[in-house]
Amino acid sequence: MFESCDDYLEEELVSNVAGTYYLTESGLADGVEATYSYLRFFYGGERGFTMTTFGTDIFTNGSDGSHKIFNWYDGGLNAEASYVRDSWRDWYKGINQANAVINRSADVEMDEATKTRWIAEVRWLRAFYYFDLVRTFGDCHLSLEETEGVEVEANRTAASEVYSQAIIPDLEFAIANLPNEQDDYGRATKAAAEFLLGKALLRRSYTSYAGADDASRAETLFTNVINNYGFELLADWGDLWDINNQQNSEIIWNRVVNKELADTAVDSEGHRGHLYFLMEYDKLRGMSRDTENGRPWKRFRPTPFMLGLWDRDIDTRYDKGFKHVWYANNEVSDERGNLAIGDTALYIPGPFREAPWTEAAKAAAPYMVYTTEDFTERLYPTVNKWIDPTRPGVQHVQGQRDVVLMRLADAYLLRAEAKLKQSNPGGAADDLNVVRTRAAVPGQEAAMQVTGADVTLDFLLDERAREVYGEHARWWDLTRTGKLVERVRLHNPDAAGNIQDYHVLRPIPLDQIDRTVGGYPQNPGYPQ
Repeated sequence: MFESCDDYLEEELVSNVAGTYYLTESGLADGVEATYSYLRFFYGGERGFTMTTFGTDIFTNGSDGSHKIFNWYDGGLNAEASYVRDSWRDWYKGINQANAVINRSADVEMDEATKTRWIAEVRWLRAFYYFDLVRTFGDCHLSLEETEGVEVEANRTAASEVYSQAIIPDLEFAIANLPNEQDDYGRATKAAAEFLLGKALLRRSYTSYAGADDASRAETLFTNVINNYGFELLADWGDLWDINNQQNSEIIWNRVVNKELADTAVDSEGHRGHLYFLMEYDKLRGMSRDTENGRPWKRFRPTPFMLGLWDRDIDTRYDKGFKHVWYANNEVSDERGNLAIGDTALYIPGPFREAPWTEAAKAAAPYMVYTTEDFTERLYPTVNKWIDPTRPGVQHVQGQRDVVLMRLADAYLLRAEAKLKQSNPGGAADDLNVVRTRAAVPGQEAAMQVTGADVTLDFLLDERAREVYGEHARWWDLTRTGKLVERVRLHNPDAAGNIQDYHVLRPIPLDQIDRTVGGYPQNPGYPQ
């Protein structure tokens, strides 16, 4: 089930859906695959990483990039922000694509079982797009019918109705009709549908319109994912980020990236996470830019709070997720000494390992050592999860990694949250301990165990930060749990001064307001 697979989902963006194209079996098949394509504009690119990573408790801004407004929460975060506009636009394009496939499928003569499976995939995708809209913007336009031509009217439907009319019924249909496995890796499965519905119900459980059983249903769904499909945690947390081990037993669903298409830029997006979390190593002694160490765009810098989250004596996830040593790729001969190719050039000991590195010890080392007092917006500990040394050239931006969106450890963490929501901290601790045991330094498994007395919502959010940092999760984790403003004010000094309660939603984009007859209501707090 988890071996490398030559068959994978090939997304083709079919932009012209008019006429009779989707009324044939082959046309409908293309339409289904095209519905997946709108995920790639957000997941794996700078926009998606920016809107889920910036402005949280665990990442602040590096030196470069044009979208620091999402970290600063200043006046630039308004209805004219391009990332807000583009996300709204692409998610609705995906929804309209799904609506077209669903509506036209009734007239396609083909095997009904196959058709039902395809419609289940498309309804899973439509639910995905609507879920992203609701958790980003709140109340939004709801349509389950295809739009053809220019549309200048739009409704503003309560988020509660988007859940009850679209997200939940679509995912229930998907669960009932998707297979456990697909021939093409990357297509939606029953497990992916159960995971997504669990996540949607968990989020709704925090709202004023929550269903009485939302948390318990979410727990059941995550239990199904954990128990029913043969997923297994990898023995070594670090193996998750091995670029040659992407289709592994822990993955529930990834957005698949094909290396050949990424390398040739036929896939214009690819996975670009390798660019954004890197410090400016390439201007330091003994180093120049190369594919092994990455192209450093210096977007996302860990906060001091984040760097203090791991007890490195017992927990491996900092050491296996951050880069510590850079090896010289330039020869150096200077007053400090000589560096040959392959010698240690740069070293960041990282949190709780800096004590031996006094200024005198740093000066005496044959390589450069950087500790907390040296960190800047250009120089800081570097996340190594997404590095991609397989790119065809150092300047190439499209990486070939799959975009990790659903994995088993996350199912355990989300089930723990659902249990905590039902006042079951002991059960939550059991799930946390599964994740923490895998992350333990060998011989320190007992030290990694927690009890129900340890489990609070803040502890659970800390554990999510330790496990799933940089995985398109954090901003939504904090808004789901109602902790965004509190934790940003506590832990992100670059954002603390500006963030307000209304920042738990993004502004409605100006072009939606302008093109709607009579205007379209703006979210509270933002200027119309």
